[in-house]
Amino acid sequence: MIFDRLAIAAAALLVSSAAVHAAPAPSGLWSLSNGKAQIRISDCGGSLCATLVGLRKPNAKDGTPKRDRKNPDPALRGRPVIGLPLVDGMRFDGAQWSGRFYNPDDGRTYAGRISADGPNRLKLKGCVVGLLCKTQSLTRLD
Repeated sequence: MIFDRLAIAAAALLVSSAAVHAAPAPSGLWSLSNGKAQIRISDCGGSLCATLVGLRKPNAKDGTPKRDRKNPDPALRGRPVIGLPLVDGMRFDGAQWSGRFYNPDDGRTYAGRISADGPNRLKLKGCVVGLLCKTQSLTRLD
């Protein structure tokens, strides 16, 4: 009987310990604070993935869908911006999600972090060489 209770207590401790160390992915539809873009964030097997799913102005001046024109890889410059993977493989470190993300505005990939800023807001911080950083807020849409 004591061993049964001990086993149950140990199992409960393991489950609660795992819950403390594993944050739920902030899955869902999010908007940049300036309203220019919508991003779908998903849990991709324990890491975060994010895809650009909407733009306030999705078309170029000539009326065609905006393309990934500033990508450093010429073979990728013709792909549509909507549908681009922006984040792949961000990992949770106990307080925030860390990894790399792609910015189609300048065609560069940055080291970045995503952290909760309340139940319906996220902070996305990207840095160049760890020194020059920019923070963007995201607001949950769904």
